[in-house]
Amino acid sequence: MRYVIIGAGAVGGVMGGRLAGAGHEVVLVARGAHFEALREGGLRLRVPEGELTHRLPVVDGPSGLGELRPDDVLVLAVKTQDSAAALQTWGPVPVAGGKTAAERLPLICAQNGVESQRLALRVFRRVYGVCVWLPSTYVEPGVVSAAGSPLTGILHLGRHPNGTDETARRIAADLEKSHFEAPVVADVARWQYAKLLSNLGNALEAVTGPVDSEEAAALFLRVRAEGAAVLDGAGIPYASAEEQRAVRGDKVTLVPLDGAPRGGGSSWQSLTRGTGTIEADYLNGEIALLGRLHGVPTPLNDLLQRLANTFARERRAPGAMPVGELARLAEEAAVQVSGEDEAGLFG
Repeated sequence: MRYVIIGAGAVGGVMGGRLAGAGHEVVLVARGAHFEALREGGLRLRVPEGELTHRLPVVDGPSGLGELRPDDVLVLAVKTQDSAAALQTWGPVPVAGGKTAAERLPLICAQNGVESQRLALRVFRRVYGVCVWLPSTYVEPGVVSAAGSPLTGILHLGRHPNGTDETARRIAADLEKSHFEAPVVADVARWQYAKLLSNLGNALEAVTGPVDSEEAAALFLRVRAEGAAVLDGAGIPYASAEEQRAVRGDKVTLVPLDGAPRGGGSSWQSLTRGTGTIEADYLNGEIALLGRLHGVPTPLNDLLQRLANTFARERRAPGAMPVGELARLAEEAAVQVSGEDEAGLFG
């Protein structure tokens, strides 16, 4: 199989580089300065064993490939806010022998959150979800890094909305030859919702910096507890923290990389690159949406979603807000929601 990585950033670039390093055929899809750097200097992959350079085919869209092949696997690794455009671009692309990518090819959603798979299923017949546990960084064109050792990441994989098949098992086998563990599961969404709870801290980190103080850690616990209450209220199952620890163990331990300090997660990286967008609508915003649908208040996730979008839109530097200021705003938001609830009951 050939892997077409749509969005060769932190996650997509690392997956593509690791697959290529194991001998698999890979095409990278990128835009702008990243596309130019990949085309001119190859993909520079910084990992614990050193910096590896992979000179791979790179395109900025389907026209660079012409027809797709029947053995292609499309890996969607853009941020969720870019998913709809990517799906509309790649779905109609012809496949050699007849029909289109949407009709014939498997699409793998290797992204945070849970929304992209629903978007993809509107276009593609065969959609697979991945729970991405892959600490990786992309802040410099042409360069991605992943500090995990002995494994680069753990990627639970399954059909969306549920089930497994031979294609999933073949993809998992390729990933497991490429420095990943890739359990094939029939309930991949259960793992993705558990990861969503962890990703609720992405906006917190982006807005206030590393979650390394007692005050920041306490805020994260409150944000996560709010998310868990929403999932429980909606009746959505998710893997427990204990189950996740049992699977991960010490398989992905972060080690220092020469020349590649890990500054923060995906949302922090978006602010660092000044992209103008951020994925908070599909992380904290997913919890806000479910909370409104099921009558569970989500003041902290609402606040973080709003602040993260403001930071992205105004291209503010990551970590620009003191954590004490965020804590004050969080208390105000909680009081406001409490007051609204009382007005609804007694007003």
